[in-house]
Amino acid sequence: MTAEGDSAPVVLRWNYDPRAVGKARAELGKVLAGWGTAGEVTDAATLVLSELLTNSLRHGRVPGRLVETRFQQAGCGGRGVRLEVHDASARWPLAVDGTSAEPDASGGRGLLLVGAVADRWGVAARNGPGKYVWAECGVADEVGERKVCVVDGRIARDG
Repeated sequence: MTAEGDSAPVVLRWNYDPRAVGKARAELGKVLAGWGTAGEVTDAATLVLSELLTNSLRHGRVPGRLVETRFQQAGCGGRGVRLEVHDASARWPLAVDGTSAEPDASGGRGLLLVGAVADRWGVAARNGPGKYVWAECGVADEVGERKVCVVDGRIARDG
């Protein structure tokens, strides 16, 4: 069994290319399979990674910089996963309340999905330029706790 934080993170870097999202999902799938993670955790983590990386590629572009993803086992017994997406942009995600996107808009709901699917998530400053957005899937307690975290006072929403 692996306690939270015992495994080293899997760190990958991506160009600002829309194909990076599919490639990152495939890499996450390999990592999770190697850890023996399956089912709902894998499905949730894949969706969350897609949303976070797409946001970074769309809104966090800094010329000459790459986006970094980190995957690490999390939770009691290492049954869950912590995902992080790092970029060098100083632009932080906007707080979401369900009204920020027009009803027929093709975007603007990614963080709502993350909040609905992840057990916890948040945003924090990096060492160096930019920020990282993180999420944890498969780490809720036995009661089924679900919440969105407040990190660095930037996104305040409990769910």
